[in-house]
Amino acid sequence: MNLNYFHQHNIEDIYKNIQEIYLRDNSPWIIGYSGGKDSSTTTQLIFRAVHQLKKEGKKLHKPIYIISADTLVENPMIINFITDTLNMIEKKARKLGLPIKTQKVYPKYDETFWSLMIGKGYPSPRQKFRWCTDRLKIKPTTNFIKDKLSKYNEAIVVLGVRKGESASRDQVLNNSQIEGKTLRRHQSLNNAYIYAPIEEFSVSDVWHFLLNHYDSKSPWDTDNYKLYKLYNDSNAECPMVISKDTKACGNSRFGCWTCTVVKEDKSLTGFIKSGQKWLRPLLEFRNWLYNIRSDRSMREKKRSNGIIYTIERDGKSLRGLGPFNLKARREILRKLLEIQKEIKNKIDYNLIQKEELKIIRQKWISSGDWEDSLPKIYKEINGEPLSWEIDQNYLFDSKESKLLTELCRKEEIDPELLQKLISIEADYLGYNYRHNIYKKIKKLLKQDWLHYEDIKDLGSDVNGNQ
Repeated sequence: MNLNYFHQHNIEDIYKNIQEIYLRDNSPWIIGYSGGKDSSTTTQLIFRAVHQLKKEGKKLHKPIYIISADTLVENPMIINFITDTLNMIEKKARKLGLPIKTQKVYPKYDETFWSLMIGKGYPSPRQKFRWCTDRLKIKPTTNFIKDKLSKYNEAIVVLGVRKGESASRDQVLNNSQIEGKTLRRHQSLNNAYIYAPIEEFSVSDVWHFLLNHYDSKSPWDTDNYKLYKLYNDSNAECPMVISKDTKACGNSRFGCWTCTVVKEDKSLTGFIKSGQKWLRPLLEFRNWLYNIRSDRSMREKKRSNGIIYTIERDGKSLRGLGPFNLKARREILRKLLEIQKEIKNKIDYNLIQKEELKIIRQKWISSGDWEDSLPKIYKEINGEPLSWEIDQNYLFDSKESKLLTELCRKEEIDPELLQKLISIEADYLGYNYRHNIYKKIKKLLKQDWLHYEDIKDLGSDVNGNQ
């Protein structure tokens, strides 16, 4: 066993360090908890260190917040484990009189994975267009920290990161180093500091603490061997993300099940091999999302702002691809709802939230879905209607939509143009003051896609971004 910290120190050394820093000032602590081995070790060490202070009669003068970023596309095998653990932590802390509170943080519903992909058509994330990390993880975490900064002026963010684990994590630690100080500067938030209590730990140190101290029990009476079982042969986890430089978590047991930044999802594959066969549809769906981003038939010929952009490759001008088209988005939703229905008898977990469906529905209508197809897809799969009201004044049934499309083609007008013009008009229904409507119409008519004849001969880049 390659011990690093525990080769030269004992458990009381790290408790003493944690206690000294806790008592030093009035800044609240915010612990990033992912459910994985490193964040679990950090959380358990701090819980026990603070409990020692309580038993010694020391005043616990400031709060400790344990937060977990729920992207709403977490691995279904993990998210319930995290939720249960957070509840047990807070219950035990309350029983012991410790100033520890737990909370999950979420992305805004109009910035979730499905709202952006199925609603707006964002293509499956890849390394060069990793649009998910900032919206799903960084923003919710940052907003929580900002809220505490507004109340306390300063805050200490506690991370379960270790030196030498990855180049990206080392960069986070090195870039924020304050010479001669234990705490580091937060990379983007003034008056926020980073504390990494297990930065000198090796992987062996982590498992040594979890499995060989306190009979492998956590301070809230759970068995750390259950966590070890979740890992099996995997030693990766997804940390609390505070920087876009942080490595993607697609190879992790504790990341998003939809991650297409990596080519192969080792998380779902590992769980399936260990006997969780019901996860196979999720893996197949995730692999399908990975592949369809290069399918030109499923992508728009323009960006969402109407611009057709080009890139230079091998001396040729190539046309980039835009977002998923409406047909593709309908297919993605249909498959997702079918899988959600299929796994209902295995786990109490929704793959997509009702709030996301509402946003997707509105985005589709704004994109020209005159027939309002989302409720129809939902009812077809789930056998029950959606009862959400929506302005029906500019929606059309299938016959009307077909007739309008035929008339557009007869008059050599792009049907999408008419759809967008009607959507603009609908935004102003019932208003006497129609400020900016002509400006919006003029902006629409100037978009590149309406002048496609000028550039239609350009080749296509199958890896184009949204």
